[in-house]
Amino acid sequence: MIEMPPLKFAQTNGIRMGYYEAGPVTDKPPMVLCHGWPELAFSWRHQLKALSEAGIRVVAPDQRGYGATDRPEPVEAYDMEHLTSDLVGLLDHLGIDKAIFVGHDWGGFVVWQMPLRHPTRVAGVVGVNTPHWDRAPMDPIALFRQRFGDQMYIVQFQDPAREPDRIFGSRVEQTFDAFMRKPLSRPEAKPSEAPVAGVGASSKTNLAFPQMVAAYDAKVDPRTPILSAEEKNVFVDTFTRTGFTGGINWYRNFTRNWERTKGQDHHVHVPSLMIMAENDAVLPPSAADGMEKLVPDLEKYLVRDSGHWTQQEKPEEVSAKLIEWRRRRFG
Repeated sequence: MIEMPPLKFAQTNGIRMGYYEAGPVTDKPPMVLCHGWPELAFSWRHQLKALSEAGIRVVAPDQRGYGATDRPEPVEAYDMEHLTSDLVGLLDHLGIDKAIFVGHDWGGFVVWQMPLRHPTRVAGVVGVNTPHWDRAPMDPIALFRQRFGDQMYIVQFQDPAREPDRIFGSRVEQTFDAFMRKPLSRPEAKPSEAPVAGVGASSKTNLAFPQMVAAYDAKVDPRTPILSAEEKNVFVDTFTRTGFTGGINWYRNFTRNWERTKGQDHHVHVPSLMIMAENDAVLPPSAADGMEKLVPDLEKYLVRDSGHWTQQEKPEEVSAKLIEWRRRRFG
């Protein structure tokens, strides 16, 4: 039986946003949980339950382009300015002064931007798998293309014909079968395979995700699924209805976001926690090396034996760490 609080809606920053809320409204500062791609607020179902039962107010939105939230047409409507302002509008709607922002995967990029763009609204930041980096030395798409080639999924996502959107959208169950699994144990990466700062994945990782999904056959996959049939149906039913373009449009703003952060101070001046997953091939723990230079008040925590979908693969451990850190740092 899946437990989720009731779906609510907020008008924020020109869109209607769907969100879930649990825990005592008197609790300050609340935690706002921001999902990644291709995910939903539902990805935080375990933490919504555990944190609220621990007496913490917790809010998890379907972010712009996803699930119950509006999906504007223009690609520029998904830039970092819009994504962070959506969260400020959500706080306004809920009457919240400051929050701790917790982000996994793409949600991590957004929450690390919150204290840079909206410092008065941020009490703390937690990155789950996604570290905070300085501004890349060149256009990130050019960097991805140079390092990984034209088949790298983020480079493919720039395709104006939207072929990746079509591949995933015509194979929704196949997409979640392929993605939402525990990785096979793998040997330690050699130095030559280490991730690049500001990029993440090692050059040895197969990142041609659209082709991987198109050729995928669940019957021959030795990896263990992390979702029950009922949980998988939530993702499949939702993305069958919405398609994948809203979420992929976040990636189509890499260059725009990079251009618009010229001169931005990337130092984070709030209490921060970096939760790393030992076996994440795209955002490995080594991607967080040196973060302390930009985030002076930083604590790091390694979740062993977890791949990329950390809060769903190791829900008890992630929830326990969030509760422990939140109590210790914020009372």
